This record gives sequence, C-alpha cells and structure tokens, in this order.
Amino acid sequence: MIKNDSLLRHAVFFKFKEGTTAEQIKKVEDAFSALPSKIEQIKGYEWGLNNSPEGLNKGFTHAFFLTFKSEEDRAIYLPHPDHKAFGAILTPYLDDVFVLDYWTK
Repeated sequence: MIKNDSLLRHAVFFKFKEGTTAEQIKKVEDAFSALPSKIEQIKGYEWGLNNSPEGLNKGFTHAFFLTFKSEEDRAIYLPHPDHKAFGAILTPYLDDVFVLDYWTK
C-alpha cells in the first residue's frame, strides 16, 4: 500500500536491562543512528530520551521514529542484514521493546 498523502512511521521504544551502562546504551544509540546511512528505504529518522514528568513510561527510556514511504520499503528494512546486525548489538541489553507502526494523518 502506497499512500501519497501520508508517511509510514515505525515507532520503536526501548527499556534497557537494569545494570546496562551508559557506554553500552551509547553503543546501541550509535548503532541505531547509523541505520539510515546503510538502508536507503529509511526516509526519515529521529530519536530522543523520555523526559515526561508523568512517570507513565513503564521503564521505557528511548524512542526512535523511522519513516518509510511504503509498506514495501518497511518490508525491505525489517529483514535487512544491517537491521539484523543492529539487533545483535541491542539484544544483550534489551529488557523490553514496544513497536507501533502507523500511517500519518
């Protein structure tokens, strides 16, 4: 499905294992941030740290948003070798992940 009037967002949220060091988290941040230069189907990328005062983040600290133009582009990204390599870097430190994809309105 291609929607000319909207974009496909891939929102990913990480909760790191207790005891994960700042250096290990930086390694994950850098590896994720390198993906747009390696996977041409990623049309937009941004990320940030939780700073909500509400305390409802359930331990999730990192939010990443990737933009794709089509579901086909996302389908290339998901099994892409560079995405899989990132997963290998992330997995030892990951306590939980939440992913939500949506078409912008």
